[in-house]
Amino acid sequence: MNEYSDHLLTEVPRKGRAFRFRPAAIFLVPLAAILFQVYLPRFFQYLGYLELPLLVTVYFALKHRQPISGLLFGAAIGLCQDSLSYQHPLGMFGIVKTLVGYFAASVSQRFDVDNPFIQFVLGFFFFFFHQFFYWVLSRALLGQDIDFNMQQTFIFGLLNAVVAVPLFLLLDKMKE
Repeated sequence: MNEYSDHLLTEVPRKGRAFRFRPAAIFLVPLAAILFQVYLPRFFQYLGYLELPLLVTVYFALKHRQPISGLLFGAAIGLCQDSLSYQHPLGMFGIVKTLVGYFAASVSQRFDVDNPFIQFVLGFFFFFFHQFFYWVLSRALLGQDIDFNMQQTFIFGLLNAVVAVPLFLLLDKMKE
């Protein structure tokens, strides 16, 4: 073996550290994202594709690096979004965002999530994950026969991933 491979085998991977945020940021950022998601598409329909509560859930779960806190954070955001939304049954976003928060925090324990390319990929993946599980739960729990438009989900996933990278950079400025 060479020196580089010996170094990779013997080096213990550094554990990513969890970041602390100001309490006002933890409360106000998700609230602003939920209000954006619920009320702004009523006036500007083309902004309806942005899933800001999902991106905020992913961001805080990635930065906390603890699956339980990601799970609770996703559940809180999802239930708040459900309670303010007039077109979705209560609990659907809560369940899906709970799963997203848990899996995003679990992923953050394995990968360097501060890389903008990884953030782009995770933004796309978790949007697709969110839409797919919402579709599964709508069919399984509510018995609704909804279409899962793969092409539209792919395009909206890319758009949300493009928004995720600058949003994550902006939210990074709120760390303590």
